[in-house]
Amino acid sequence: MPRVLRIINRFNLGGPTHNAAYLTRYLPGEFETLLVGGSQEASEEASHHILDAVGVKPLILPELQREVAPWRDRGAYRRIKQLIREYKPDIVHTHAAKAGAVGRMAAAELGVKAIVHTFHGHVFHSYFGPVRTALYKNIERFLATRSSRIIAISDKQKQELVEEHRICAANKVSVIPLGFDLSRFQTDQERKRALFRKVYGVAEDEIAIGIVGRLVPIKNHDLFLNVIAELRQLTGRKIRAFIVGDGEERERLQQRVGELGLSQVAGPYFNGHGFGHGVNLPTGQAGGKPMVGPAAVTFTSWIKEVDIVNAGLDIVMLTSLNEGTPVSLIEAQAANRPIVSTRVGGIENVVKYGDTAFLSDSGDLRGLRDNLLQLVENDGLRQRMGAGGWDHVAQRYHYTRLVDDTANLYRSLLG
Repeated sequence: MPRVLRIINRFNLGGPTHNAAYLTRYLPGEFETLLVGGSQEASEEASHHILDAVGVKPLILPELQREVAPWRDRGAYRRIKQLIREYKPDIVHTHAAKAGAVGRMAAAELGVKAIVHTFHGHVFHSYFGPVRTALYKNIERFLATRSSRIIAISDKQKQELVEEHRICAANKVSVIPLGFDLSRFQTDQERKRALFRKVYGVAEDEIAIGIVGRLVPIKNHDLFLNVIAELRQLTGRKIRAFIVGDGEERERLQQRVGELGLSQVAGPYFNGHGFGHGVNLPTGQAGGKPMVGPAAVTFTSWIKEVDIVNAGLDIVMLTSLNEGTPVSLIEAQAANRPIVSTRVGGIENVVKYGDTAFLSDSGDLRGLRDNLLQLVENDGLRQRMGAGGWDHVAQRYHYTRLVDDTANLYRSLLG
């Protein structure tokens, strides 16, 4: 039975954790898998509930962390080499940059038969200055020579890796999109919508616009806030903005909201059954007073039950400078919500331009604002663009397709 050692940077809310969890749990019985991951970062919400839901128990390596720290990285490298000696994998499959660096180097030194790396995104633009970016490109080019196969999660990402950044040759890259269980975004939508909107005091005639993700510079929440501020000056419709997530940028973004002259409120932590601070709200009901006062901008922090969020929203936005395959846009379409987004990374492969989403160039404030204004002003357009989302993503991003594609790749590499 072929053994797979799967290594991921850390278990945070996002596509890589889902990807690793489903591949570990649902690969055909001919494979045996050990999942290894680093420890959670303090600024991020843990996602072990994703692993628990499918019955996966990973091995945690505290030495494996996202930030570069030579002494700690050497410790992670030695620990992974020890694991390879003990577990004797036929395949080492790494996910994301740090795991990809230490994992592939260890596997290559010990002669593992097949070494696979998945790029869930990349840091080749909008993260660092030119010197550091060039360094990381050269490192990835070297690591590609130690890899049996590189996996890109979209056609656009493959084009960037091969043609734009010249990480490796095209014949070394396989495109395998992410996969999820999206069924929960279609179930019980009316009750979920009523719950979210009652909790946050969203009236029936208010249009809720949300952005979901880490509060970090690459997500460019400033652009989202600027769009919302301008939109409020142009429309007579009542709108509410929701920033779902948390991270290092939160305090600065809250200051920015004040500078724009917008009212704001920070909601308590929401877990689908209740809220922080000892307050509970049954999921079967949406009665009672709102728990969070209405404001122009609401910071919700992390919400694990993002299906409730999407049910409550009317429009989903993304303003990122760089993306791999944005999970929030897949989930928005699964919930039949229209999208307004920047056109970066693999986004154009995830949505249907003009059918499920409007796209604008990165940093195009006017374009994003005008696209959002169309959806806010035109109820019929908003409903039509949302309606096609489920059919677009239901099979394309289902975890069974992810598992089948990956298993076939493994078989071909093992010969």
